[in-house]
Amino acid sequence: MQKCIVVSDSFKGTLSSKDICAIAARILTDIFPDCRMTAVPVADGGEGTVECFRDACGGTPVTISVRGPYNEPIRATYLRLNGRCAAVETASAAGLPIVGERKDPCRTTTYGVGQQIRHAVEHGCRELTLGLGGSATNDGGCGCASALGVRFLNARGEAFVPVGANLDQIASIDVSEARRLLNGVKITVMCDIDNPMHGPSGAACVFGPQKGADEAAVEFLDRQLKCLDLCIRRELGVDVSQIPGSGAAGAFGAGMLAFFGAELKPGIETVLDMVEFDRLLDGCDLVVTGEGRLDSQSLDGKVISGVARRAKQKHVPVVVIAGSVAEELENAPALNEIGVSAVFSINRRPQPFEVSREHSAENYEHCFRNILRLILAAEEIGRQESVRL
Repeated sequence: MQKCIVVSDSFKGTLSSKDICAIAARILTDIFPDCRMTAVPVADGGEGTVECFRDACGGTPVTISVRGPYNEPIRATYLRLNGRCAAVETASAAGLPIVGERKDPCRTTTYGVGQQIRHAVEHGCRELTLGLGGSATNDGGCGCASALGVRFLNARGEAFVPVGANLDQIASIDVSEARRLLNGVKITVMCDIDNPMHGPSGAACVFGPQKGADEAAVEFLDRQLKCLDLCIRRELGVDVSQIPGSGAAGAFGAGMLAFFGAELKPGIETVLDMVEFDRLLDGCDLVVTGEGRLDSQSLDGKVISGVARRAKQKHVPVVVIAGSVAEELENAPALNEIGVSAVFSINRRPQPFEVSREHSAENYEHCFRNILRLILAAEEIGRQESVRL
């Protein structure tokens, strides 16, 4: 084996994608010292996205002063790549870790995210990737839009920066300044959920509780998003409310679509495009991917399916290493159809997760080492057969 790519999602709560890549690199060097390994750390658009992109692509971190979720001054970092590209994560300026126990999606804002985007654009970036995961907000992206020049006016003609609690006060929307600023700029939004803007499966109802909204607040926020939807239809002439992913990050996805014409794209596809994965596959002998739990959702636009489908096009075998494997996928033809050659679980003993999670690193190492030893044995068998022939 001469070339191997490791591109794994994290094992939630146990191993980060970066941890997995480090383990794989060490074991691969032991067993195949002449094999070139390419590590592609994966993030889902939430906290850590910028760091993963930096590990995979290089780039220059840019730290600036912006407004935090409650308009407090904070420092946030985005990544510049090749001078013209930038990666921004919502969590860096409007994330749940920043608010801590002060959760209130009625009051929090995405304004600081827009400040980062504006800074990148004003310093020459023309391609932006925005990760929507981990937000503490429910403002439909209006805060971000305000920082980029969109003017929201109330019934008295007064401009204001909307938050989750006052979206119903928007009487008109002026996007002219923002359109001038972003002329010639392409924005790609990393989005791994397909929830709509509002309704029973929308932003507030599904994600509001984890941001601090009780039952009454969830209903209130959902009504506010419906008001924003109606205003967007009236003022901008577009209907984005039912587009899959429009409900991401407190309907930030809807705002990016409506105000800026951004493209919503599965996170893994964005990552693979950014690292030029199709080119990396040239001359590759094996791709190793995985996630904490392999189940039916893994086949629907997640890391494993995205990686396997691209590798299949280049006839590169794919091995999945997972924390656990759902019973329905143990011998599923669907895995082979998308390009997965084999699936392995790192669990070596019948232990509850609370116990096994403490041994995830050593279990992953043991599993990966045995897979490589099997490949080494297969290569030896091949050499012996060649000699006999």
